[in-house]
Amino acid sequence: MQVLKFGGSSVANAANIIRVTSIAAEAAKRDKTILVSSAIAGCTNKLIEIATMASVKDQKYKEEILSLHVSHSDIIEEIIPLEFRDGLIEQCNALLLQLNNVLEGITLVGELTSSSLDTVMSFGELLSTTIISAKLNSEGVNNVWTDSRKLIKTYRRNSANHVSKKETYNNIIEYLSANGTRLYIVPGFIASDATGKTTTLGRGGSDYTASLFAVASGARVLEIWTDVNGMMTADPRIVPRAKTIEHISYTEALELSHFGAKVVYSPTIQPVVKHSIPIVVKNTFDPNGPSTIIESNPPEAIGKIRGISSSNKIALLSLEGSGMVGIPGYSARFFTALAKSKIDILLITQASSIHTMCVAIEEPFVTKAGKAVDSEFAYEITLGKVNPVIVEKGFSIISLVGNDMKNQSGTSGKIFDALGNAGINIRAIAQGSSERNISAILMEEDSAAAVKVVHDRFFVKARNKKIHLFIAGYGNVGKSLVSLIEEQKSIIAIERGLDISICGLSTSSLQIFSKEGIGHSKAENIYKSGKSSNINNFIRDIVALSPCNPVFVDCTSSGNVASLYTELLSNGISVVTCNKIAPSAPLHSWENLKNISLDKGVSLLYETTAGAALPIIETIKRLKESGEEITGAQAILSGTLNYLYSNYDGSKPFASLIKEAQDAGYTEPNPATDLSGTDVLRKCTIISRECGFNVEQKDIEAVAAAPAEIFEGDKDNFYSLAHTAEPFFAAKLEQASQKGERLRYIASITPNKQSIGIASLSPDNPLYNVCGTNNSITITTRNYPSGITITGAGAGARVTAGGVLNDIIKAAL
Repeated sequence: MQVLKFGGSSVANAANIIRVTSIAAEAAKRDKTILVSSAIAGCTNKLIEIATMASVKDQKYKEEILSLHVSHSDIIEEIIPLEFRDGLIEQCNALLLQLNNVLEGITLVGELTSSSLDTVMSFGELLSTTIISAKLNSEGVNNVWTDSRKLIKTYRRNSANHVSKKETYNNIIEYLSANGTRLYIVPGFIASDATGKTTTLGRGGSDYTASLFAVASGARVLEIWTDVNGMMTADPRIVPRAKTIEHISYTEALELSHFGAKVVYSPTIQPVVKHSIPIVVKNTFDPNGPSTIIESNPPEAIGKIRGISSSNKIALLSLEGSGMVGIPGYSARFFTALAKSKIDILLITQASSIHTMCVAIEEPFVTKAGKAVDSEFAYEITLGKVNPVIVEKGFSIISLVGNDMKNQSGTSGKIFDALGNAGINIRAIAQGSSERNISAILMEEDSAAAVKVVHDRFFVKARNKKIHLFIAGYGNVGKSLVSLIEEQKSIIAIERGLDISICGLSTSSLQIFSKEGIGHSKAENIYKSGKSSNINNFIRDIVALSPCNPVFVDCTSSGNVASLYTELLSNGISVVTCNKIAPSAPLHSWENLKNISLDKGVSLLYETTAGAALPIIETIKRLKESGEEITGAQAILSGTLNYLYSNYDGSKPFASLIKEAQDAGYTEPNPATDLSGTDVLRKCTIISRECGFNVEQKDIEAVAAAPAEIFEGDKDNFYSLAHTAEPFFAAKLEQASQKGERLRYIASITPNKQSIGIASLSPDNPLYNVCGTNNSITITTRNYPSGITITGAGAGARVTAGGVLNDIIKAAL
């Protein structure tokens, strides 16, 4: 014997019922079969609605009955051949007439009793199974429609129907013995009491019917047919990569069901659990697809973890008070108050000091629960020994289920790590006494993300490390960086195993945060939807979030931002910067930042402060790590100045070249800034320190790239002053040309002297042919006296953003 149970979605329409009858017919060829079915999808709820309308004398209930009549008639017309139709229509009309008579009685009395409601609800299963039986008969499949009300007997206790199991089992055994058919069609959910009145079996009632028949018949298996491929490692609507759990124990299945996996309802399958009858969960719409076997001793799962479930709309009730410490009985009274109000407790946590107790319940019952607990402790509340119950809404529970979890070292740590990396905070956590689940309470808005990351942590071999990025500055470099990360995100995930997510972005006066990540479009909205703020508040908010794997990126040139690196590093936040102020600041200040980063185990990376994306600092570090002694360096460190001097040949005034460079976007808004050499001075300071020469910026001999008179005016009269300085530039060019050399603005670095200024380079100099906006550096060592030269684009927002992204990846690895 085998029992097949089909839920409402499996018999929702004509096409689905054809699937069900096809499955049943094939099953009956293999073994004697009992088919238990629910009402068609939505029918039971509709019947409850009709009964409620009738009880308040709302005559529109008749229209709803007609709607039910039409929906069932449509199914009959679609699947039942004409020659079999008349008898079936007569049966269904008789049932609907009975339903109408019951509803008329409810209308006359003006009251809806539990008994009347049970009677009304029973017609859904009566109608669906009558149609299924007729369809099978029309296909030549012999079957017996069985009225489960005559076999399953209930009694009333505590306002609920309970099954008289002994009587029920005897009735089923006697009935099956008296009928020799291979296929029985049984309406689920319905029963009757000792007087013969119709009763129902409550939530999961059809599963309960199937379980009772399976036990009484000694079935070898109970198949539950639904609309999914068995029980999954997670809800496939949340985690598309979720897999079917092929084997699972009864207790594990009940744990998953308790915390949200609705494939089976634990109270209703208890009979088959007690008698060790296997349950197979199958998909009506994919009969040959994967399925789940629920059994006593399943094969051991990998890592002993079976699956993850979640429940939303959870509320927390917290009872606190100094009067609870050391006084027995508070917990019992708390739980009793909820039990008397018929409120189920989903999860319990309690402080070791017994000063606080917290329980999780379903959100719809929170008002009722709060009143019940406050009433129970009213006296203690008036004395100040206990505070009024604290009610919090908007939570979810996620649960990781598997046998013998207490002996699985590191399971809790993996959960915390996965959630922490995703920036998801845990409100409470508990491990069941069954040692089969670990549950965490978190905000409902984080539920789906939490299930995804925990599932990936345990069921997906390759997982990406989540990096939470916070960017200060949304100018040219900041915008390029946001776009570049969006473009390269999938490549970085595949090649580096990193999931880089921009979680915060700030300008000088606005900020936005997003757990889902900030792409280009959302970043552009910062000026419309950004919150008014400043850099101090931005960093304070980052610290308050306490994200895992945080990286702060400074895309500004602000001294105020640079001054806050100490706070960031001290709070365990890595810093990536293209801002030259901190690395070129007084040496003791810079060394202090590096020491903090070492002490806190976080990164402080600044490759782009020396040459945009050129690996200048990285090369120097590698040389020193390999034992090389740096003896000096000579570098072109300004793309703007190199453009000017490499293009200046006397055919046009130097001032005209400056204007061309400005129009091309190569200069600062005020070109005098570039010509002052300040930017090169900072880069020279940074590179000198990396070489091992502990210099201060003031120690470097600095000569500007133009005569002093250019800098005497303001931005408005800059070009008139530049034109007057043409003799200076022409004289420099003439001197270099006579020697066959070229003018460049050079940083020269040796252990004893560092300088920046205009230089005339001979053809054998590695920097002689560096033209346009390129930067270049030649580094000499004891073993490489001729030098190692690095050349390439040293300026530009996109290039700098690329260098910053490289540093972000280094910080993350």
